[in-house]
Amino acid sequence: MADRGDVCVLIPTFDEAATIGGVIDGFIERGFSNVLVVDGHSDDGTRELAREHGARVIEQSGQGKGAGKGQAVREGIDHSTAPYILMLDGDGTYRPADAEALLDPLLAGEADHVIGDRYADMADGAMTRFNGLGNRLINRAFRTVHGRDVGDVLSGYRAFTRESFERCRPTAEGFGIETELAVECVKHGIPTRVVPITYRARPAESETNLRPVRDGARILLTLYRLAKTNNPLFYFGSAGALSGFVGAILAAYVLVEWLTLRISHEVLAVAAAFAVIVGVQLVMFGVLSDMILAINREQTRRFEGLVANARDDSGSVAENEPRAERARVDDRRGRVSGRAGERD
Repeated sequence: MADRGDVCVLIPTFDEAATIGGVIDGFIERGFSNVLVVDGHSDDGTRELAREHGARVIEQSGQGKGAGKGQAVREGIDHSTAPYILMLDGDGTYRPADAEALLDPLLAGEADHVIGDRYADMADGAMTRFNGLGNRLINRAFRTVHGRDVGDVLSGYRAFTRESFERCRPTAEGFGIETELAVECVKHGIPTRVVPITYRARPAESETNLRPVRDGARILLTLYRLAKTNNPLFYFGSAGALSGFVGAILAAYVLVEWLTLRISHEVLAVAAAFAVIVGVQLVMFGVLSDMILAINREQTRRFEGLVANARDDSGSVAENEPRAERARVDDRRGRVSGRAGERD
């Protein structure tokens, strides 16, 4: 494994005094000296404990307590120069022993983004039934909307290169950061791997900051919002299908009322026609947008291929230049020696 100094262990926290010390100790014992804690204005002594256990600590610039996990991750990466980032929560549910499994694909050049699959080894009580149902729903929605199976979209334990994170440019402020990273990896074609990890139950003395209904709804909304640039056919097509369905229901009601009771609903008839027309237009716009996106992706792949070939060619030229220069020098020396021999 490469030098652990090349890895920044990034831990966003908010009121994690009960667990943060043990998490930091686990990584330092395994040789990870670059541990960075980004704290969201905790008032339970999280920052002080993190410093005592050997971590570098910064406080989020965002306003208010728990200013947002997404913002904390971006700020933490801005404060680090390490080429590899290992990101996890500070609640003690993830094992430092799984760090190598996440980092190995990065260091071997097999992937630029690695996700830890919590479902591979989940301890009893680690996730409530309600949270488990929500996680499965979001994973299925991700596969449907974005066409890829990344195992565990919401896993908070993942490793990635700094370069891949900068390509993703995530903007999510809260718990949607994991979802957005997964979507952007699919969108930009970033090589992604899923590895099994152990997911432990949160210690009894540690309180969760997750609000399942609120945060789950925000994550689903993020999935749909990001489909606009990654799967426009679904984004516009689903809205068009809904509009067309509502229009069809209204039209059926107007028709039944007219045929059975001879009651006319002029306003509803106009609304039904409008909804159907809007629905058809949205579907057509989705198809057109999807075609444009496919062309754009193909052009991007070709451009990246040309850039890669140009780099290879420039490298070959750089390697050959010293050889050519030595050949010219030897040739000049040969000519000089020949002329000297003629004079003699």
